[in-house]
Amino acid sequence: MDYTNEKFMFKIRKVGRYIKLYGLNRTILKVKGQLHMKKQYDTLHENKFRTTAKQKIAIIGCGNYAFTTLAYYISKYHKGIIRACMDVDLNRAISLSATYKIPIATTDVNVILNDKDIELVYISSNHSTHAEYAIRCLKSGKNVYIEKPHVVNYKQLDALAETVKIEGLKVFLGFNRPTSRFGSLIKKNIDLEEGPGMFNWFVAGHKIEAGNWYFKPEEGGRVLGNLCHWTDFLYRVVYNNSSIIQINPTRHEKSDSDIIVTLKDEIGNLSVITFSAKGHTFEGVKEIFTAHKGNCLIHMKDFKELIIERNEKKMNYKNVYRDHGHKRNIRNALDNVLLNLPYNKEDTLSAIYQTGLLFLKIKESLENKTTISVCLKNSIDMCEDNDKDKAILCTRTVKAR
Repeated sequence: MDYTNEKFMFKIRKVGRYIKLYGLNRTILKVKGQLHMKKQYDTLHENKFRTTAKQKIAIIGCGNYAFTTLAYYISKYHKGIIRACMDVDLNRAISLSATYKIPIATTDVNVILNDKDIELVYISSNHSTHAEYAIRCLKSGKNVYIEKPHVVNYKQLDALAETVKIEGLKVFLGFNRPTSRFGSLIKKNIDLEEGPGMFNWFVAGHKIEAGNWYFKPEEGGRVLGNLCHWTDFLYRVVYNNSSIIQINPTRHEKSDSDIIVTLKDEIGNLSVITFSAKGHTFEGVKEIFTAHKGNCLIHMKDFKELIIERNEKKMNYKNVYRDHGHKRNIRNALDNVLLNLPYNKEDTLSAIYQTGLLFLKIKESLENKTTISVCLKNSIDMCEDNDKDKAILCTRTVKAR
């Protein structure tokens, strides 16, 4: 929704509610983000800011998320460290540059690729371009942070994984919820319990108008653009040790809106993701997570409230403001590269392939209305139905009722 076109009182109520949810500074930035997307410049851009030796970061894709989240947290912890920003729309690149005092704003990605002073590139362009830009950056000797989804098809998944294997550089994924405070607490307590568990996500997403770029076939739709957040959370918290996951789809008319997906592994873990995209959600995306494993019960609401019950203990956690993990995820990549901290390439490669494979198979399952069993492990020996040509992608499908 374009809030700039709404009535005055709607805007006042929206700002007031967001201050409670995100604090004053983030709310002001979110308002500026709406204006950022509409900025037009009459004259050609002239660099007003000087490059310095400490500027080692670049951003590809200067949309609302880059403006309100990526650049904000990068600058918050390492002020003045962004060297360049690129977008196919020069107006957005200039606007981001002017706000965060970035010396280089361009529409040419080669400016970033050929700049030897840039060490880490944050990629937040259109979904279909994430893997392409990431591969080019890696081949140019740059570490990358790839916003979700990191791929939109199997060809991209294979190409990205192969590049990561070859290049001796670091890759970070923009799935922030598992790294949030509540995400860490949930995983810690679930891991303390034995046996299988039951897990449930209910998500009310933004209504996106028909014709939005999200719905272009090459962009992957809402399953890859939105649902991948919650499929990744379940992969990292529940299914990271699973061999085979069965995917069962339920949808109405649209394959990527108003959907229910159930996941079951060989251990007996059962998960449900309910994603509803109908009218406007005034406070943004609403999400509730519940879980039951062993003697542990968990209830989390909107990353503001978390209740964990384990036997006789009941622990209540609250965040002052919503914390989806953006700050920690963005900063972790930044610190890891700048401070040359330890990095596990094999773990990252597994995450790239397995979480990507999972959300691609969920999309396929929903579109074809089929139940799919997907092998997440990297050896075809672990799969019941081996496909010699697509070893890791082996699946079994049956028509859903």
